[in-house]
This record gives sequence, C-alpha cells and structure tokens, in this order.
Amino acid sequence: MLLKVRYHGTKKYIRLPSDFTYLDFISEVKNKFGIPSASELYIFDESNTAVEEDILLELMEANPDLCLTVCDGESDEGQSASSSLTDTLSPSSDNDLFSQRSRNRPVHNFRDGSPPTTVFSEAKAAKEVVENALVIKPGGQDVLEEYKADKSLNHRTRRQLVNILASHMTEMHGRIPSRKQKEKYALGIITLFPSLKDPFSPKGYEHFYDGEKGTGYLAWRLKTMSRNKSPRPVKASPVPQAQGPHRRRSVASGPEQLDGDACLEAVSFLVHCHDEPSVFQKMKMTFEHRQNLVHDSQRTTDVLKTFPRFLDVKGLLNQDFALLFGEETSSKLLEKWDTTFKPKVIEEAKHLTKSTELHRLLKAAEKYEEDDDTNWDSDMASVLLLLHLLPPTAGRKRIKISASDAVDKMVHFHKSCCSIDEHLRGREGKQPYILAVGRAQKRVDTFYIVVDKQLIPCQATRSLGAFDELFKSHYVFNLSYDGSLVHFYTFVQTTVYSIDITTTNESPRVREFRAKLFN
Repeated sequence: MLLKVRYHGTKKYIRLPSDFTYLDFISEVKNKFGIPSASELYIFDESNTAVEEDILLELMEANPDLCLTVCDGESDEGQSASSSLTDTLSPSSDNDLFSQRSRNRPVHNFRDGSPPTTVFSEAKAAKEVVENALVIKPGGQDVLEEYKADKSLNHRTRRQLVNILASHMTEMHGRIPSRKQKEKYALGIITLFPSLKDPFSPKGYEHFYDGEKGTGYLAWRLKTMSRNKSPRPVKASPVPQAQGPHRRRSVASGPEQLDGDACLEAVSFLVHCHDEPSVFQKMKMTFEHRQNLVHDSQRTTDVLKTFPRFLDVKGLLNQDFALLFGEETSSKLLEKWDTTFKPKVIEEAKHLTKSTELHRLLKAAEKYEEDDDTNWDSDMASVLLLLHLLPPTAGRKRIKISASDAVDKMVHFHKSCCSIDEHLRGREGKQPYILAVGRAQKRVDTFYIVVDKQLIPCQATRSLGAFDELFKSHYVFNLSYDGSLVHFYTFVQTTVYSIDITTTNESPRVREFRAKLFN
C-alpha cells in the first residue's frame, strides 16, 4: 500500500504492507523523513482533524488517496496543533490555559481516543498518589532528590522506588491490588518521572506494569511480597506465539521462486557451482524452499549441507535477511549505530560499577588506547558495552553468568597462527557467534560466523559489520538467541532494527534501558 504523507511542507509516498499497524506507519514516516526515533508525532487529515491510532487503518482503507499531515510541533502548520496537545496533556499546565486550549481545539488523546480532560485528570491523580507515597515513606525523598539532580534513576534507586510503591499499594488496596490500581501507580511513575517513560511501548509504562501480560517491576515485587501467603487463582496461559527468529514470515515481494523439479535442479546446481553471480541468483530463487527447510524441525540442521555455498561465498547471509525484511531494515544497524546508539551506550556505560574489563572497553570505545592490540576496536568495544548494560539474568533452565562470561558466547578472538579446527572441536553449544581471526584483537584479518561448528565467512571487514551478520544469522537459519544474551539481542531486534516492536515480549529491563537512552 502506498500512502501520501506531508511533513514540514514536503510530500512523499511511503510504502506499507496492507495489514500495517499504527506503529508501522509511525516508524516508516520517521525513516522516510529522517525524523529522530524518539520524536512524538501527531497525525491530521486534510480537514485538520486528529487521526487516532484506532482508526488510522480504517481511514486509509476507506480513502487510500488521502494525504495525511504529520507534525512534531516544529512545522509551521503543526505548531498550534501539537503545542495545544502538549500543553493540554502536560501536568504543568494551569487550569486556565487548559480550558482555553480545549475551547479553541477539540484535541483527543492519540493512544486510546479518550478526551484530553480525562487523560489529564487521570495522569495528574496518578502522579499525586505516587508523589504522596514517596513523601511519607522512608527512602522516598532520596528517590525524588536523585531524579531532580540527574533527571534519571540508577538501578538501585529504581528498585527502591518500586519497593516503596508496592508497599504503599498493598497498604492502601490490600494484598491483591486490582489491575486498574497497578496501572494507576505505573502511570503515576512516568508522569512524575517523565524520563522513565519508554517511547517505544504503547502506554510508556509497561516496564513498570503491563496489564495485558501481568508483568513488570511492580507486578514482580507484589508477587514476591505475597509469595508466602495464599496463592492467587492460576489463570489459563495463552498459547505462546513464535517471536523473533522463530516467527515464520511471508515475503511480500521478491524474485520468482522455483518449486518442484525446477527447485531441486537449482539446489543441485548450487552444490557444485562456484560462479558467484549465478550463486546469488539461484539462492534468491530458492529462498522460500530454504525457509521451509529451516522452519522444519526435522530438517533444519541440514541447511548448510543442502546449501553449502554459505560456507564459501560471502554476502549470502545479508541477501537472505534482506529478502525477509527489505533493504531498509537490513541496513539499520550500520546506518544508525555510530550516530544514534554508540554515543549513548558509551555515556550510559560510564555510570556502571567500574571493573577492569569495563574500564578497558570504555577506553577502547572512545579510542583512548590506539596502540593497545590486546583490546577490541572501538566498534566492537561499544557493542560489548551494550552487553554490560543489558547483562545476563538467571532463568528456569540457566544460571546467571557475568557479562564478561557472556562476551565469549557472542565473539571469540582466535590468533591466526593457531588451529581453527581445534577451537571448533572444543566449542560447545549451537547458537551462532563471531570468530575473529587475526594477529591481534584490534587487527582482525577475517571474521566468521560459526553455526553448528561450521564457518560462514563474513562479507564485512569491520567488526560492526560482522556483528550485523551475526544478528541476521539467527533469522536466516531460524536460530534461538543464546539464553544469556536474550535481553541484549531483544534490544537490538526491537530498538535498532525495529523488528516486531509491538509483538515481542520485552523484559522490563530492556524497556527501562530504552527509556533512559531516548529520554
């Protein structure tokens, strides 16, 4: 579906699938016009009527030729509309200004369609509940003072905030607060502390409490507090849906796909062909067959035997990923890392408890140790800092390991003078990782992606490009994220590549970190 969009006086077409969502539309508009991902956008039709989330798709199906105007408060045509909405919903607006704005323009909330007066009242009431709880509870003043000084909360203070509010909630509403009460406290948190709001989630407070899933910091704390008391009735668990790399995806457009005998002939041809242009073309034409293979639990391990050109032709990983998601998604990490993510990751990492390894990674990421061959280059160091910011956690089937131990599950340096075969024989696990081969960590000659003890040569010559191909290998071969790297990879998936933003089960830690990064 092609849609016309106007922003800052410029009109452009954007391309979306027929079953697009509101967030798909917003994401595509930001990409097309180069709007910062953290910006909040407002949508209006040609009559300057606000277009809300719940009617966008229906409106475009009814009138596909409609040109929508998107405003972020900076354009001339959107100045009054966006500022009206901002002032109306802002907790700092006074009642006279709020009334005047409301009379001049009937603006509605873009998330749930409720009138702004109701949203303002709910947010203000929720803010007062949270603020009063912090004022009367021991330790609450420390939380308020830290936020006032830093415009953020560290992990220890955030835990203190959650503990205080969970205790206050049970005192006020009993041992089992209702969903509405928990949502009120979560709304109060992000209203009182705006920089804790997650800009990528629908309501912004799901990392504190997600009513649909019953998860979040507040839910977990309340569960811990009532663990030794009579258990709540167990709700029937919904059937889990495949997410991330395991989700089967349809390709909207692409090259003609072979089937039947023609496909088998092409697969046989690929086993012996070494002419790269022919290999790339035949691999495109057998893409759907390969996807059927990797999503068949009985045959998925045969993919590298059936398509051995992955092992000697560089670039096939990138081609398959682009067929799955398109070139624009495929290029996001390499386009955005240096400008959007790397500086923020380095800055956040400076607030972590310093260890020897963390100190070395920070120095390498900021290029302070140009002559230190025993450290990673700046790009890889910054990626590993992200892993320290989203470290492994314990789970039902795994024990917690340190971020330093988790690094080896993602990238391993191997001196070029040593036997690679010996390394592969001693390596356990099937999840993919980078094998960097060279004379020194900062001077790597060749990057490989290791999948089931087989080497796939990287097309990239930089470490960031190698990591890009490592991430993509999970989707091309239908491979799970390593259990120790789930939070890390989930952040990269949703926040960097914008894959399955609304359908992925993100941990509160991931959402909290994203809120810090973009606020």
